[in-house]
Amino acid sequence: MSEQEKTTQVEKKKSYHSWKHYFRLGFTAFVTVAACITFFFILFRWESISAIIGKIVKSAEPIIIGLALAYLLMPVKEFIEKHIYNFLISQKVKKENAKNLGKASGIAGAIIFLLIIIGVLIMSLGPALFTSIVGLIDAMPTYIESFVKWISDSGIADTEVAVFIGNSINSLTAELENWARTEILPLVQQYITQITSGVLSIAKAILNFLIGIIAMTYVMSIQEDLVGQCKKIIYAIFPAKKGNVIIDTVRKSNEIFGGFVIGKIIDSAIIGVIAYIGCLLMKTPSALLVAFIIGVTNVIPFFGPFIGAIPSILLVLIQSPIHALYLAIFILILQQVDGNIIGPKILGESTGLSAFWILTSISIAGGLFGFFGMLLGVPVFAVIYYIIQQIITYRMKEKHLSTETEEYVELVAIDEKTKEMKYNKEA
Repeated sequence: MSEQEKTTQVEKKKSYHSWKHYFRLGFTAFVTVAACITFFFILFRWESISAIIGKIVKSAEPIIIGLALAYLLMPVKEFIEKHIYNFLISQKVKKENAKNLGKASGIAGAIIFLLIIIGVLIMSLGPALFTSIVGLIDAMPTYIESFVKWISDSGIADTEVAVFIGNSINSLTAELENWARTEILPLVQQYITQITSGVLSIAKAILNFLIGIIAMTYVMSIQEDLVGQCKKIIYAIFPAKKGNVIIDTVRKSNEIFGGFVIGKIIDSAIIGVIAYIGCLLMKTPSALLVAFIIGVTNVIPFFGPFIGAIPSILLVLIQSPIHALYLAIFILILQQVDGNIIGPKILGESTGLSAFWILTSISIAGGLFGFFGMLLGVPVFAVIYYIIQQIITYRMKEKHLSTETEEYVELVAIDEKTKEMKYNKEA
């Protein structure tokens, strides 16, 4: 090949790489402008877009239920699948057959476990809670009258505050009775049609849940395929190095999220059972209802104990003030035990967040998304915190700087050339 031909090929390669470089720059600029336009469009049309998103989410509700159930019950499925597989292998069953039978047994076991949990809740909690609530409503006037009498007989009724409380309760009771007679009864006929609508809503919720169980079964059966497809897409889009980082981040996020959510549910179930036993021993009125409130609200980190304690104490206070005092002391002790012993044993360091960031995440997520924001705000924020932490660590290593936070507390400056860290000598 002549020198001229070699020069021509080199120039062509340079031209090709130059064209490719400018194409990338142009494409990047186009994507940036398009993203900015899309962002401002979403910002100014947020109400319409949120309404569309709401419709999509409502339509996909059975699938979302199925995905959530599959995620929560995956440990049960994998536990049963692993033990059945090992048992079949020990019985000289072919590996492929053992794998298929193990998976089928795991899925069936997860469904049976879910149905058992639902059955136990309905059979044990349902009638008792219904009886407690109906009995409380029927006896409410008597409880209020007894509460007012207790205030009068206790000796604190002579204070202006106590008189004000008693008058306020009597006035409120009279207003409620008058409101029920003049407002509620005339509207009963109007609400009959709404009751029909409510029944239909309940039937739809049950249907969505049943479809969700079917979707959960399908998700569990194709779990390996879904994981493989997601990884294939990641490596198809990104280079191997970035793909490895994404896979590792997703794996760690799953550990944080799953460990916290499942651990918190187990922790709350234990607290609910302990609360019920404690209420029975103290002969607390509406023991099951109080324990149910304490257990459910305990799912919410940080604020859960306070959210559950307030209505529980008020509920018992109306029926028996002395039992309300006992309950308040019991809840205080129980939450201390949960926060210092039970919770750390179950959850461990699953989030890696300090108390300040937990409080911040619950406040923001709860304000934006309500109950589910308070429930899921901590693990979601923990995942975001982990990703930011990994990015910062990577950037610090690129710049050949220390990644230890303690080394920056007393830091004054870093030498631009040597990267030497300078500290305040007085410190």
